[in-house]
Formats: sequence, C-alpha cells, structure tokens
Amino acid sequence: MVHQIRKDMPRIGGRKLIHLIRNMSGVQMAPGRDGFYDLLRRNGLLVRRRKIRVVTTNSFHWLRKYPNLIRDIKAIRPNQIWVSDITYIKTDAGFLYLFLLTDLYSRRIIGWKLADNMGSENAVMALEQAIVNANGRVQGTIHHSDRGLQYCSGDYVKLLSKNQIKISMTENGDPYENAVAERVNGILKDEWLYDMNLKNKSQTLEILDQIIALYNDNRPHLSLNYQTPGMVYNNQRANNPITPLKCKPYNELKNEHVNHGQD
Repeated sequence: MVHQIRKDMPRIGGRKLIHLIRNMSGVQMAPGRDGFYDLLRRNGLLVRRRKIRVVTTNSFHWLRKYPNLIRDIKAIRPNQIWVSDITYIKTDAGFLYLFLLTDLYSRRIIGWKLADNMGSENAVMALEQAIVNANGRVQGTIHHSDRGLQYCSGDYVKLLSKNQIKISMTENGDPYENAVAERVNGILKDEWLYDMNLKNKSQTLEILDQIIALYNDNRPHLSLNYQTPGMVYNNQRANNPITPLKCKPYNELKNEHVNHGQD
C-alpha cells in the first residue's frame, strides 16, 4: 500500500500515509503509529529531510513596499488571504522559476506560472490565473508576499488595485512572515521535483501540471485535519460546513519550528 501511494506522492510522510492507508482499506494497524514507522524503517521507506535553499528575492529596490497586514489575522475562509512566492527549479537546460499563489485558508494553489526568467510579467500571469480561478470573487482579498521586485512592480500593483485586492508584504525579510508560501514551494520540490531528472521547460510544465493537481486534490494536510486543499476550498465556497481548521496567525508561526518532514 505504501508503494502504491508513493507512485504518485513519492516522499509523502508517515502520518499522512497512515491516514491514506486507513481510508483505502479500513485496516487496523497495530501497534499503531510507532509500529508503522518501525515498518517503514525496516524496509528503507523513511523519508529524509533535505535542506536546500536558494535566494530568489531581490528586495533591494526603490519601488514602494507595503506593510504586513496579516500579522495577527487568522484565515477563516477561502479567498480571504493569498500568499505568493517564487522558487527555482533546476533542469538539464538551465534554471526555471515557478511563480505560485496559494489560498492561505485551504492551502490550495490557485495560480501559477513556470518561466525561464524572473520577470514581473510572469508574476502578473500567475495572479491573473488566480483571479480567474476565484471567479473574480476577490474584492477585499489580502495578497501577501515578500518584498521582491516582481510584487512591487507597477503592472502587478495595478492589477491588484484594479481588482480591489489589498497589498501586504513581509517587513523584516524573515521567511516565517511568509511561512505558508515557502512551505508549499518546499512540498512541491521536496516530495516530487528533487527526485526527477527534468530535461527542459516543456517537460517540466507537463509534470508540474500533474503535481499541482495531486497536491491540490490528493495529498492530505495535517494542518487541514487530513483533508486536501481542494476539499477545503471547494466545500467552503459551496457553503458546506467543514471541520474547523487549526489555522494560526503568522506571529505564532514565526515562533514555531517548521518540521518539513511531517507537515
């Protein structure tokens, strides 16, 4: 069952594996979680955490920067707060850059763009996709990002303002001020992309399309009570009550250790 699940999600963690296996079969696993981790260890199936970080943010520019509007706010519904970030992807043909927008409440990726450069026009295209995917219901949405040049550019700010989306940015260059966006990047790369031999942009684009669909609709999140981002985002928009989520404001996240091997 572990091998079956990991065909699509090769680096998914142990607690989510337990949840998915129980849903697949109803099997009772004795002596419980510790025994399951022992089973993974004996069969060489534990996932080791990787520590790789490349800076993709240039905040040393003259463009206007905005205050952090979400410091003490809990996300209580979809499209209340979006978080955005850029990450690099290594291929045989050179580096590519992935622009992502994520709904903070549901953790659903709502807009993305893969490009061979870090130009602000790519950030704009990812934002346009997010607005379309939200069916234009974005008036009053808070857009949170780092202070990168792309998010401060005239075209990007103009599109946010045109759609009455509020602008929020990190203040101290601390990754914990944009922790969820950084975490989503890490999941896509650590659980899928790092183990792939990516040739070029067209191949990477095709693979990303599949990975983001798996992330949104198949991968359960501990922070969502083992629901998927798509379940939480779509159920709430359909006014279908769901289990309350354990969402925390950013000032609490900043004081916690982010365990990349478990979330």
